[in-house]
Formats: sequence, structure tokens, C-alpha cells
Amino acid sequence: MDVISVIRTKRDHGRLTDEQIDWVVDAYTRGEVADEQMSALAMAILLNGMDRGEIARWTAAMIASGERMDFSFLPRRTADKHSTGGVGDKITLPLAPLVAACGAAVPQLSGRGLGHTGGTLDKLESVAGWRALLSAEEMRQVLTDTGAVICAAGDGLAPADRKLYALRDVTGTVEAIPLIASSIMSKKIAEGTGSLVLDVKVGSGAFMKDLAQARELASTMVGLGTDHGVRTVALLTDMSTPLGLTVGNALEVRESVEVLAGGGPADVVELTVALAREMLDAAGLPDTDPAKALADGSAMDVWRRLIAAQGGDPDAALPVAREQHVLTASASGVLTGLDAYGVGVSAWRLGAGRARKEDPVQAGAGIEIHAKPGEQVTAGQPLLTLHTDTPEKFGYALAALDGAIEISPPGTAHQAPPIVLDRIA
Repeated sequence: MDVISVIRTKRDHGRLTDEQIDWVVDAYTRGEVADEQMSALAMAILLNGMDRGEIARWTAAMIASGERMDFSFLPRRTADKHSTGGVGDKITLPLAPLVAACGAAVPQLSGRGLGHTGGTLDKLESVAGWRALLSAEEMRQVLTDTGAVICAAGDGLAPADRKLYALRDVTGTVEAIPLIASSIMSKKIAEGTGSLVLDVKVGSGAFMKDLAQARELASTMVGLGTDHGVRTVALLTDMSTPLGLTVGNALEVRESVEVLAGGGPADVVELTVALAREMLDAAGLPDTDPAKALADGSAMDVWRRLIAAQGGDPDAALPVAREQHVLTASASGVLTGLDAYGVGVSAWRLGAGRARKEDPVQAGAGIEIHAKPGEQVTAGQPLLTLHTDTPEKFGYALAALDGAIEISPPGTAHQAPPIVLDRIA
């Protein structure tokens, strides 16, 4: 087997054999195939695609590159959720304790933000003392004691994906649907969950801007999960406007706690409950009402135990940025546009996100949203409050909002898209 013949096969629109896929993934993981060679193959895959059989085998090869977790010791069935990333997407924070409060176990391996999309681990690290890095034994203990765990994936889980993901990021091949699907699903299948609910974001603030593309990705991932014995369902959800009223790390934790306390923005509550229902149904608990667990405080109880079990103080004050800047409405009328991408880039520039994986983030940086599309606004009314420890970034962050806010004449009708656009199972 040689890498040149593998590259040429896909370059010339051919189908890779199981043997070619197994060999090239393993050889790349071991360093036998060079980065520039895998870059060429990734570009060929981006341009010429893969069929379902190829994607399934590629995913299996990435799983086989590392260890697999086993949660068979738990008395509860396991359910996990994965979001493809968005702006203000804090849903994992209230969702994991909510589903655990309803009787399922939630082994949630999460990631960090990159670019304009936020990361669950970055948000939670704004809680004093909370730890993302747990040993396998600590993870099992937290899961046993609280019913949920939110932590970073260990180095032994799908190492082929970790190496290939970094390469795709710098070679213009991130958008290849076969590689996106296999990247997400190899980690989730190796994680050992019994069922998986995918939140595939669609819109300006999402990776997938187009509904048809998002459906293709969701269908591919659902098929991969099914082929590997994991009960999988996907919801396509709107990401044209930021979720909730906060974008940033500590800001989003505060809003998540509000949801767990029975309040919070309606869109965050709606999506949290919708995903919880899907996870509980997939875990064999279809008659459990997650809305009740939000209202009666049981989800909040799990949150507090979960934070404490990972070294955090659920009562500690959250970090607050040193400087704020208020952006006001330029005219009176109806707010008809608040572009998720523009808001996400602005929050990133304020210090809430990172350009490279090794960059630090500011816990208090981000944006508070005072009006959402469909609401009446008056000239001079606060629309956004920008938070940062580095006020020299305000100009740079405000530039990202040029064209992101649309105010239409008074009386203009505005119909916001539904939160859940489609369901694929």
C-alpha cells in the first residue's frame, strides 16, 4: 500500500477500498504518511466526496486509532448531545443536568471554542475551581455520583481525528462533509454512549449556512451512528440570530443558571427542553417531562452537584469584565436583523474566543443583547452591551457589527424562523 495511489484514486473520482482507508488512517496517525500527503487526500475528498460505505469505514478506522470508553457499569442508560457550534449556544450547560435529573446518564465530552463559535469548556472554566481535565476514574466517579459529567476528551480517544482536524483547519478542507461527519462521530462513538442527539446548526452563525447542506450532514451522521449501533437522531436548528441574550463565557454561564432556576430566555428554554425530550426518548425514557425538572428545581440540584464534583464552587461570583461599551439603536422602528455571525465575531474580538487553540480567553468578555428581532426599538435605546478587559478592542469589535443590525420602519412585520427547523432520524 502506498499513499500516492490512495491520493490518485480519490483525485480521479475513484472509490477507496476498506484496505486503503484502514491503511492510510493508521499510517497517518503513526507519522508514516506526511501532512502534505494527507492534505492532498483531504482536498480530493472535499472535491470528489465519499459514499456512505467509505465514510463508515473512515469513521471506523479513526475509532480504531485509539481507545473506546465503556459505561456498561452504570445502572442508567446513557445519552449524549453534540452541537455543530453556534453563537450564544450555551445549551449543554442546562441540558446535561436536566437530562440527568430525569433519569438518564450524560457522559458529555465537550470542546473549546475556535473563531466566532464558543466552547462549552471555556464557558465552564469561568466558574471558580471547575476542572475540564478529568482522569478516566474521576469521570466515572462524577458520572456515578451526579448522573452527568462535562469534561474534555482524553488524548487516547480517536487520536487520528485530533491530528487530522488540526490539518484540515489550516488547509481549507474543514468544509468536507465526509470529514466533518467522521470527525464528530468517531469521537462520539468511541465515547461509548448508547444514544446520541445531534444539534446541527443552520444559518449565518453556524458552520452550515444552507439548509440542504445541513440536512446532508445530519443524514450522514445519523447513518454513521446507526451503522455503529448508536441510536442517533438529529435536529436542525436555527442559528441566524444568537441564542439567548448573552454571548461569552461567564455571561452564558449566568444565563444558563437562570434557565436552571426556571427562568431565562424563551429560545434557550425551548431548545433545551426539545433536545432533552429527544435524549430521554433515545434513552428509553419517553414519558419523562423535562420541563417539570426545570420548574421543580431538580435540574438545578444536579447542576450544583456536578459543578462541585469537578472542583467548582456553584456559589462563587462569576467574573465580570472591567470595561463596558453600550451600542444604541440608530433609529426607531422594528429590529428585523441581528446577525449571529457578526455578533459572534464581535464577541471573539472582545476576548471571548480564540484564533488558535493555544490562545487564552477572557472569562468576562462578551456581549449582552437587549433586544431581539421582532421587537420595537427607539433611537438611542441600548441594543448591545460589549464587555472586555481590554478596551482598546472596542473599535475592532464594533467594526464586526457593521451591517449586523437591521432596523426597519415602525410597523414592519417580522416573522422569526422556528428554533427547530427539521428532525432527521
